[in-house]
Amino acid sequence: MIALIELSRIEVFAIRGSPVNAHRRQLLSLAHPVYLSLLASVASGIINTVWVSRLGAPAVAAVAVATNTENVLLGVALVFASGTTVLVAHARGARDPGAVQAAVRGGRALFALVTPAVVAAGVLLREPLARLVLGGQDATALHLATAYFAISLPGMAVFFAQQLVDGILKGTGDTRTPMRLALLANGLILLCDPVLIHLCGVRGAAACTVLCRGAALVAGLRALNRNTWLRRAAAAAPAESVGAALRRTLRTGLPMSADFTVRQGGALVLVAIVARLGVAAVAAYAIAYKVLYVATMAFYSVRQAAAIHTAHTRGAGHDRRREIGRQAVLVSGTLGLAAAALSAATAPWIMAAFGAGPAVAHQGVLFLRCVGPYLLLMACFIALGGVFEGSGSASALLRVTLLGTAVQLALARALSGVGLPGICLAMALAMAVQSGAVAVLVRRGRRQEEAEVFVPAA
Repeated sequence: MIALIELSRIEVFAIRGSPVNAHRRQLLSLAHPVYLSLLASVASGIINTVWVSRLGAPAVAAVAVATNTENVLLGVALVFASGTTVLVAHARGARDPGAVQAAVRGGRALFALVTPAVVAAGVLLREPLARLVLGGQDATALHLATAYFAISLPGMAVFFAQQLVDGILKGTGDTRTPMRLALLANGLILLCDPVLIHLCGVRGAAACTVLCRGAALVAGLRALNRNTWLRRAAAAAPAESVGAALRRTLRTGLPMSADFTVRQGGALVLVAIVARLGVAAVAAYAIAYKVLYVATMAFYSVRQAAAIHTAHTRGAGHDRRREIGRQAVLVSGTLGLAAAALSAATAPWIMAAFGAGPAVAHQGVLFLRCVGPYLLLMACFIALGGVFEGSGSASALLRVTLLGTAVQLALARALSGVGLPGICLAMALAMAVQSGAVAVLVRRGRRQEEAEVFVPAA
């Protein structure tokens, strides 16, 4: 009965207004708080970079290595965080409290399995990892990166728990609470970072991030207990055992996790390629790339909104992938075009705001003025990926990401002799390859849908 009421609401809305506008409004409604949440999440790295930049280029390079490594580990967290989001969203769309309960239990079980292994490996391998990425060319940067890792990698347990809490809440359709939690954590970082960096240097930046995220995690656990959908699900019998729920979460989340991990792993290797151009180049790249998070997090917020909205409509018996995909690309592409124009126009002021020296500032301005085509292509590709994730087709997207990352790294190595403009060209060409590949997948899926429509029932 509840599902029928919800269906009638959707149909009435479609009659009163354009269904296309309805999808766009829903995407914007979901994406707005997700964007602020994601932006606040990466703000810790930006804040750290702002304050650490006063300590010199080696310190900036060290924090760049550490925060890019954290982005790779975020991809590992997505195996349970995004998997749980999609499964909770499907269960919510189907109005099945037992399935919601099972999805939450599966996410928690997978978190408990993955987190200790990641933390232990990170602590043991912190120095070899820093040496691998930095190439051992700067002893000071290597020492500082290792010191940052000594605190930040054990703190991944807090970060992973926070990602799981956010994933559960987003699956229920609540994207505002994760936004508030991220703003809380990064508001605390903004206040505490300069003090701890002044007292302890790079180690202070790492400690501040872990402690402030811990405070937000406590608030997030309280929010889970107050969530209406989760309280309703807690009274229902789980739809499957913990083991079965864990395996379902793994199957759902692994392609999304692998996609993000491959992409961020490629970004980490790209840092290593840029590091061969010198400390000034890697410091400039680190600052510019952090600034670009303001844009790329907008793309990823549209992606998450598209995944949640697609999962909700499929769970309720609808399939609006084509319409949702078009609106996601339109919204994100507009954002990408605006970001490309702004990064080119404001590049000198951006580098000046970070207190970069003349050599670093010159390299950073060059990068920001060459990266526009990459941003536009990335915006469209990332947004469309949300429809693949929400419809359970993330494995197809993973193959495209693997292809694009391999092309990007090969081209970056070949074009690095040109400097940072060569790196930008490699990124843009690789993203063009990925956009073309995903367009082929979309056309193939459309032909399959049309074939199914015209095949007579047996």
